[in-house]
Amino acid sequence: MHRHFNGLKTAGLFGAIFALLLAVGGLIAASTGNAAFIWIFALIGVATTAYGYWNSDKLAIKAMHAYPVTEAQAPAIHRIVRELSTTVGQPMPRLYISPTQAPNAFATGRNPQNAAVCCTEGILNLLDERELRGVLGHELMHVYNRDILTGSVAAAIAGVISSVAQFLAFTSIFGGGDENRPNPLVMIGTALLAPFAAGVIQMAISRTREYDADEDGARLTGDPLALASALRKLETGTARAPLAPTPQLQNASHMMIANPFRAQDLSKMFSTHPPMAERIARLETMAGRR
Repeated sequence: MHRHFNGLKTAGLFGAIFALLLAVGGLIAASTGNAAFIWIFALIGVATTAYGYWNSDKLAIKAMHAYPVTEAQAPAIHRIVRELSTTVGQPMPRLYISPTQAPNAFATGRNPQNAAVCCTEGILNLLDERELRGVLGHELMHVYNRDILTGSVAAAIAGVISSVAQFLAFTSIFGGGDENRPNPLVMIGTALLAPFAAGVIQMAISRTREYDADEDGARLTGDPLALASALRKLETGTARAPLAPTPQLQNASHMMIANPFRAQDLSKMFSTHPPMAERIARLETMAGRR
């Protein structure tokens, strides 16, 4: 569904993270004389991520203590989501509400047929219907652009790199004095820097998908300024009522439309979300081109 340059950026970032994986794998193979360890770590990483991806809707919904809502309970959400999903000819996801005053929303699920969209009570109290429509358009485009799959693959590769790097550090320290091995300092440096680099690339992929969802969601609703207004309110609202960065919520935070944590809880460098000011400026530019 993309018609913009961010898709190429995502492809380039995936290329970078694959190159990093190959580089670390090459050092492992050179240090041990056996590349089998790379495949073992890769299989573990893929299996773990496949489980998380397959159950992504259940895990995220559980982390937010969300409950399903019927049309009688939440008529506005049902009406908006039905209209937007019909517009693009896609299935309507299941709808949930999370009983927290922290204003946020997220979409999850392995494909459009098994997707869920969740709004917190806080965001329903904060936004008017026009702004809520902008947010729901953003979340639906995460589902229809298969961003859960994209994020899962990126997380899998980053996890494999981290595991391989740990093995590389162990090998460099306890691997003996084989003169054919790479320089131990190089191996230790790679072991320390590779997970950092993989995390940065993973965050960059997530940020790119957020820009995509903003743009595609604004096109779907035909109202970029509604989403811009919602993001402006969410920036203030999440700062006033942040979530505690528990492990369960940290695993789900990249799915949310706004960073749910306090600024001091998560460095901007490692934030999965682009700066709100930049997202708002892009949407306002879109509105000016209409």
